[in-house]
Amino acid sequence: MTDTRTEVVVIGAGQSGLTAAHTLTTHGLTPLVLEAGPEPTGSWPRYYDSLTVFSPAQYATMPGLDFPADPDHYPHRDEVVAYLRRYAAGLDADIRTNTAVTAVRSDEERGFLVHTAHGETIHAAGVVAATGSFGHPHTPVLPGQEQFTGRVLHVADYRNPKHHVGERIVVVGAGNSAVQVAYELAEVAEVSLATRSPLAFVPQRRDGHDLHHWLDTSGFDHLPPEWLIRYLGGNLVLDTGDYRDALTNGRMQRRPMFTAFDHDAVVWAEGTRERVDTVLFATGYRPHLDYLTPLGGLDDNGLPRHSSGVSVTHPGLVYLGLEFQRTFSSNTLRGVHRDAEHVIPALLAHVANAPAAIGL
Repeated sequence: MTDTRTEVVVIGAGQSGLTAAHTLTTHGLTPLVLEAGPEPTGSWPRYYDSLTVFSPAQYATMPGLDFPADPDHYPHRDEVVAYLRRYAAGLDADIRTNTAVTAVRSDEERGFLVHTAHGETIHAAGVVAATGSFGHPHTPVLPGQEQFTGRVLHVADYRNPKHHVGERIVVVGAGNSAVQVAYELAEVAEVSLATRSPLAFVPQRRDGHDLHHWLDTSGFDHLPPEWLIRYLGGNLVLDTGDYRDALTNGRMQRRPMFTAFDHDAVVWAEGTRERVDTVLFATGYRPHLDYLTPLGGLDDNGLPRHSSGVSVTHPGLVYLGLEFQRTFSSNTLRGVHRDAEHVIPALLAHVANAPAAIGL
């Protein structure tokens, strides 16, 4: 067991943690970045095989390093992984992989105690919680689900269609990932999208520009998310036309959400029973912050108590990568730097007044 000291610990080395590290280095600090996985690429290597970013390369860039692709190219998952590796390699930060944080506790004299699975205790004046949400998929529980004899998956467990050839599949969800995966599965299986409301398709390109161009130039990308939802609707699906056409021509279908499982079947809203092989939930994630439970920084639902990413319970604790943390783009490659520029000054102000945390 070891006992070390540092100014700031960043927990997580995905896009949010790496952006935090970059921002901290611009202020003259050398942060300690702790990543549970084998490399500083966050959850990207574990996404489904066909995933492409929903914004083009010019809007998939983090501060200090342009994405190495044509500005209008939509990067593939593996291209993002390679980009994050290169980004991490260029940072003046101490990045430690295969180092899971098990708990963060308060130390009145020194700030925070960060405990790792290796038995190390790290004394820090400030903590950036940037572990995203991929490690905490949200799967609703419906009546009869425990007795369902088919397969229940979350999109976090899905990789490609090869294990689903010839199946009857229901994909639950109305977002981009749900529609993209359903469209892909429909090549090899009979697929229905189960949603609580109709899909809201938004053209991915208009007048020669990607939607993100218009979000950026109009200023919507910088506004609180409720503004964008108010004007564009709720469950937004970016579409080149393929997805809407697939629903129109019967390649896949959309049905109101089913109400229950029944052994080898689902029971649809109108009461009909249909046998299915696989139900795949693309129902999002919840913040992956269990290590903050001993600190008391979470509410009864396990959600962080914060204001725009700054903890309201513990000075010196900030968050990055929360969905809709400040804007519609908060947890994206293109938007996380704006949140970092907002929360890091609050963290630095606390660090400057907590010299005991670094042994000064």
